[in-house]
This record gives sequence, structure tokens and C-alpha cells, in this order.
Amino acid sequence: MIQGTRHWAVVACVVGASVAMADESIVNSPHDLSARSPNPIRAVDEGRICIFCHAPHNAAPQTPLWNRENPRTHYRVYRSSTTDARIDQPSGSSKMCLSCHDGSMALGNVLSRNVNDPIVVTARTMPPGTSDLTNDLSDDHPIGFRYDRALSNIDSQIRPPEIVSPILPLGAHNEMHCSTCHDPHNNQLGDFLRITDQMSAICVTCHDRDGWHQSAHALSPKRVSSRTVDPTLRLKYDSVRDNGCMNCHRIHSAPGREQLLRHSGDDDNCLNCHDGSVARFNIASEVGKFSAHDSRDFGRDHDPTESPFTMRRHVVCADCHNPHAAKSSTGPVAAGARGARVRGAIEFVSGVTITGRETDNADFTYEICFKCHGDSVARPRITISRDVTQTNTRLEFQTSNPSFHPVAGPRRNSDVVSLLPPYRVGDVISCTDCHSSDNARSASGSGANGPHGSIFEPLLERNYETADFTAESAEAYALCYKCHNRDSILNDDSFARHRRHILAIRAPCSACHDAHGVNRGQGNATNHGSLINFDLSIVSPAATPSGLRLEYQDTGRLSGNCTLTCHGFAHIELPYFNSTGGKTAASSRRIRTNAGAGQ
Repeated sequence: MIQGTRHWAVVACVVGASVAMADESIVNSPHDLSARSPNPIRAVDEGRICIFCHAPHNAAPQTPLWNRENPRTHYRVYRSSTTDARIDQPSGSSKMCLSCHDGSMALGNVLSRNVNDPIVVTARTMPPGTSDLTNDLSDDHPIGFRYDRALSNIDSQIRPPEIVSPILPLGAHNEMHCSTCHDPHNNQLGDFLRITDQMSAICVTCHDRDGWHQSAHALSPKRVSSRTVDPTLRLKYDSVRDNGCMNCHRIHSAPGREQLLRHSGDDDNCLNCHDGSVARFNIASEVGKFSAHDSRDFGRDHDPTESPFTMRRHVVCADCHNPHAAKSSTGPVAAGARGARVRGAIEFVSGVTITGRETDNADFTYEICFKCHGDSVARPRITISRDVTQTNTRLEFQTSNPSFHPVAGPRRNSDVVSLLPPYRVGDVISCTDCHSSDNARSASGSGANGPHGSIFEPLLERNYETADFTAESAEAYALCYKCHNRDSILNDDSFARHRRHILAIRAPCSACHDAHGVNRGQGNATNHGSLINFDLSIVSPAATPSGLRLEYQDTGRLSGNCTLTCHGFAHIELPYFNSTGGKTAASSRRIRTNAGAGQ
């Protein structure tokens, strides 16, 4: 018997292989099944290396002198809502690979030997593990599809095939095969890769994800050795930057099949690092707070192609963050400086515009929020029963509304006299100015900004009491006093009864004011200016000669009247003014005195 590489040097010329490359790379590699191999899976007494795949005689009638039967298995192929390719059953060279790697055929069964006399190998078939792909390829990177111009034209984040194919060879009809990424004769880069996977080099040869090259996951030098959970497979490299895509994805046998994720739970892939073990901030602790965007509470029914209007209620990190584009913010945004445009960690995220149109890349933070808190059938339920009921925040923030907090655009009037510097009339704020972590840096804490979790419901950066008979304090209404001067409020600069209502009568701000706004289809400027929308658990209609009425009327700058019942006392067109509204402070005091005790 002619053994070793001397015999196969001749065969290599026949099959068109490089003798030097094969000798240097296959010997002692996992594809070396010879008896002299250092690997645990090897032949008992067969010293030849190439015989397990190739034969000079009695080979199959296909290149390159194939020495095995191809499997007749029907495979479960990869499926994803985000792929535009038609994925068929494996063919060509992929079937050759699967003749060992689907675990169904004996490793020692070769055509050059009698079926009753196979090569005896220490393992009859491919042992269970990452190399045994089984007949289920739905958890593996797809093969069996045409990678052509039509595909790259449909998907702008796939590079044109003419750029890719010289580096990663496709099949005769531009099919994607196992051999596109793997060279079975060359293991110099590990895993028989044609291009290194360090810093995602092999991935970005085909995939051109928006924002990837400037993202934190592509550039971060943070070490991953301190990851607290990684039960499926240890990472290959030491840093986030070097692992790149592999921080979250597995090419083969991925638990999260559809997106080839390392963990089947979407957020587990994020919180594996974003629990303070690798990333700077402990988001895992934030989403575990009393009020939070916690997928354990709302479900994980997320799909990248879901419609924000019909999707089931859920929340995962990827609803607000694009992991392929997320990066650190370049610096703080000055308060009131129109800092609502997306940046940093929320770039390249889909949203819904103020007009209700879907957009692939949101321009403003509120557009991301509107996906769930706008027209969605799964939007959260109301927490306060009001005179005008509305749970669609997109409608509440319309700039044509009778009143609104300036999130989607600036206010149209200048009667807000209590703003603290640097806020000024005409400034635009963000949803996250109010809804953010109580430990956020924006709240003078040390944690991450953004609506991850808070001890204040509903996911507020600071305390905002809504219970009746709340004792006024800087802490009780800390959220309001973040932007509004407490002294100005208690001095009645804008409303002549602010002090009496919140300090003496102990009515909360929310008894009269709806923090988001009142939609123009449900209210008007006369009755619902200044965010007036009464809390029906505190305020009720008053009996008048014309019937029950619950009404606020704006009668001019910083003046108006109310008709309602509060704390058992009826107000019937009870007027108020302040010192700049045409009446003196003394007149205001007389009106309060004549109105009766408790009003």
C-alpha cells in the first residue's frame, strides 16, 4: 500500500489541487482522518489522508474525483422574514460537505472500498456537536440560494456579487455553497475559513450593514472575558472589536435560528454584555426595575419586519436599538437645544413619523417611541381616566393641537413664564427628557440615559406624584420642577391659584394637566389650552342651571374660569387672573377669598 502524501502528490495533480497547500494545511487539521492524525476522530489503520474524500479510481462521476456517496437527505432549510433570497435544498459541493457533516453517513464509507469493508474510524459518524449540522439547516447560515445582481439590487445591504465572488467563490450559477466561505483544504485561518472572521472581515465581504463600520460593536476594544453568560460557545477572540458579529451571532447551530443569534431570547444576546460585565452601563439592572421596558413583562414577539400598527405587544432591545449601528454619543446635548434628533445608540432605527408614516430610519427620538406608543393596536392602556381620553401619543403631540408639550415642534404662544434656564419658549424637548432611568446621567446619576427602567412609574426620570392630597414638595413634583421654576409656580406667576391648589388644597399637577397634550379632534383651544384635561378620579362635573358641566374656559392671556366639582366644592365659572393678566394681586386675593373655603 502506498501511504502518506507521496501517493497523494500524484493524485493532487489529477484533481487540480496544490500539493504544497494541501500538505501544509490538511495534515493534522480536523479534516485529517488518517491514523496518524492527532485528532480524536481518526482511522484505526488507514494512513492516507485524502482517501476519505478523493480517489484516483472508482470515484463518483463528479469533480473532484469524489470518493463518497452524496446524501439523499431532505433538509430543513434556513428561513427568515428578512431574507430576500429563495433558499433551496443544498446541491453541488455543499452535498459533499454534508456527506459527513449531516451526521447520517459513516465517515469510513468511501466508494473506493467495498461497502462491506469500510475504513474503520474511531467514530462511526460525525459526533453530536457544532460539526454535526444534522438534517436541520435552519439554524445555520443559508446556502442553496443564488447570490446574484437581482438579490443585491433588492437588498441594499448586500454587496454586489462581482465584488464578492473573486474572494469567496460562488457556484456555477452563483449559488452560495459551504465552500464559498470554507476551503476544505486550507485551515490556516481556523475553521477552514477563506477569510479571517476577526473583526468580522469575512462577514462584511458580503454584508454591508448601515452604520456598522462606525458602530461600538465594530470598534470597541472592551474585553469579553468577563461576560457572565455564554453557555453555547465561548467567543474566539478577546475583545468586542475582534469578535465583531460573533459577539451576537453564530454561523452554525445558532439557538436563535432566524437571526442566527447566540441566544434564543433576543435580549439575552444584549444583556450578556450590557449587564456591566463588558459594556459600561448595567442595563440588565435597569430593565429589572419597578417600571421598565422589560421583555419578561411584555413578551418577545419581535420581528424585524413587523408592522408597528398591527404587531403584538412586546418589547426587546432591538425595538429601539440597531445593534449593527449603535454607538456611543459624542457628547451631551444642551437642554432645550432641539436635541431630539436620533444619535448614538439609536441611529438607523425604524420609526413612525408625526404624520403616521412608517420610516426605515427615524430622524427624531419620538418617531421610535411612536412605533409602540402611537397607532399600534398594542399600545399601553391609560393610567389616569381623563375628561378627554387618548392613548395615542402621536395624536397628543400634534403641533396643531390646542395644547401640547413641545416634543414634535415648538409651542405657538409665549405664555409659559416659569421655564428654568436654559429652557426658553420655542425650544423642543424629547420624550426621554421625561421618560428615562432614575439613575440616568441626565438626572445627575451614573447610569445610562434612556427609558430602560425606573423606580418612578410610568418610566419617569424623576418623581411625579399623581395621587390626590399629595403634600407639595420639590421631590413630589421633581419631574415638573426639572423645567418649571418652583418659585414661579408657587408665586402664582402664571396661574393665580397654583399655590392654593397644590400647596393648601394639595391637589396634584395631574388633577388639571395632561402632560402630553390634547388632540385637536377631541378638544379646542378655549377649553383645553395649557394642557388642561381633568383627572376624573379627582374632578367631576358641577351641577349648573344648564345641566352637569365639566369645563375650563380660556378668557385671555393667563386668565380663565372653571366649572367643575373638586373635593366636594362646586366651581361655577370661577374666574382667575394673575398680576400680568389685567388684574392686581389684591384683586386675585379677593376673588380667592370670595370663592369660599377650600376652593
